[in-house]
Amino acid sequence: MKQSLFAAIREQDLSMVSEILKNEPSLVTEKDERGSTPLLLATYYGYRDIAEVILKFPQDIDTQDASGNTALMGVCFKGYSEIASMLVKAGAHINITNFNGATALIFAATFAKTTIVQILLDNGADTTIKDDRGNTAKDHAVMQGVKSIIEQLS
Repeated sequence: MKQSLFAAIREQDLSMVSEILKNEPSLVTEKDERGSTPLLLATYYGYRDIAEVILKFPQDIDTQDASGNTALMGVCFKGYSEIASMLVKAGAHINITNFNGATALIFAATFAKTTIVQILLDNGADTTIKDDRGNTAKDHAVMQGVKSIIEQLS
């Protein structure tokens, strides 16, 4: 059933995801071969409707994958601002770091996601956190030459 859940998510089959979790709610905390939970996978693909269904089940919204990334970090990298807002409203911790010391804000700044940077700042993102190379989100924005984010973080 676990494989079926992950396949249903990848195929963007909302009704199948709903049915599987209704019958086996404990699957919401399972991980695939890459260490992704159903929430991590759905949000990474940008499947908001599926993520909303998954969030109805008890789980740790901040579960980390094999690289230490959370669902919020993934959407910051991908640029899914609506899902980022949804995760923050659902209680995602903004300042968690992955195994390289990066935060959601560092991802959003690095990949020029200005809307997400603002969402994170409005919800208490710590601009002083440095990754394992000693760089803050602003440092990453400077390296990428993203003036709008440099201004947001100043």
